[in-house]
Amino acid sequence: MSGPVQTAADASRGGLRGAWNRIAGRLDMLVPHGLLALSARVAIAAIFFLSGRTKVEGLLTVSDTAYTLFREDYKVPLLLPELAADLATYAEHLFPALLVLGLFTRLSALALLGMTAVIQIFVYPDASPTHLSWAALMLYLIGRGAGPLSLDHTAGLK
Repeated sequence: MSGPVQTAADASRGGLRGAWNRIAGRLDMLVPHGLLALSARVAIAAIFFLSGRTKVEGLLTVSDTAYTLFREDYKVPLLLPELAADLATYAEHLFPALLVLGLFTRLSALALLGMTAVIQIFVYPDASPTHLSWAALMLYLIGRGAGPLSLDHTAGLK
């Protein structure tokens, strides 16, 4: 058999694969990393911040109801209920704020992923579909960072 040898690059330009790849290329431009990262940051921040707000009275005073929840319902091992309530409540305010700003994004997402693991294992073990969707967003941020619309980017932090 004689004739020109067709490379994979040549084959990908035409036909169904080529059309598919052109559409995918356009979608890459329409939905860039910066938009995905910003969306993930705001989504996770909202979930945890709103949860944190249910545990406080006023600005940042942990409520008696929150302490009762950690004493009677949540029962996180290795920590006193009062300490667990304080740590969780303040973490649910601090890390979401950092995520919205895009500051120390990887660290904040990792901390909230750790909280999610504790919640999944010890508090709500039947909520894995919800927790997996949160984890996917946090893993994206841990792996790819905050994106260009962030203070991390402004400060030159990856």
